Amino acid sequence: MRQSERLREQLVPDGAVLLTVECQEGVVGHESALPELGAAARESGALQNVARLVDAAHGAGVQVMHAVAERRPDGRGANRNARLFRAAARLPVQQHSGSGAVRIAAPIAVAEQDLVVRRLHGLSPIAGTDVDALLRNLGCRTLVVTGVSANVAVPNAVFDAVNLGYTVVVPGDAIAGVPADYTPAMIRNTLALVATVASTDDVLDCWTASRPVSRA
Repeated sequence: MRQSERLREQLVPDGAVLLTVECQEGVVGHESALPELGAAARESGALQNVARLVDAAHGAGVQVMHAVAERRPDGRGANRNARLFRAAARLPVQQHSGSGAVRIAAPIAVAEQDLVVRRLHGLSPIAGTDVDALLRNLGCRTLVVTGVSANVAVPNAVFDAVNLGYTVVVPGDAIAGVPADYTPAMIRNTLALVATVASTDDVLDCWTASRPVSRA
């Protein structure tokens, strides 16, 4: 089977879910707590490609799920067992629950039917959250993973999804990390071993072909 045919089979709308990872103002917005990562997401076109995929998913009837990382102002329940967590607690922009930092970043459109899953701890958008149960209840077979970062959260999401039995598709131009040349290396040497790597346009082609035909 050619890759285009395999991808079309994997991305059948009623069995696919699009997951955006930490595409929130405090991470990829102009007031990011991690300005280098935010700039990489915007300047590489990854954030715009996530927005394109979300729009296409809405049009094709594909469920969209947004995974948001946040923190209570008092830090209760948050990890402190790694340098990453300790550094994040000192950043000038905090991902506090209910703040503007945890809103989904422009230009990504959030529709009424989208699901938003928030986590207060850990590195993974899936482990220790409601994502797996929600995916199973939705009848998901293929999870399309987008967002940031290619350094930590995205590979965590991919590995967790594969370990849970899902097929994973990664649009390589819809994820970002730092430094810029790390993302293609991660895709080539790691993610491509466990997921189907495609382009945003490849995924859009599948979902555009699946759009319901409107009748006058």
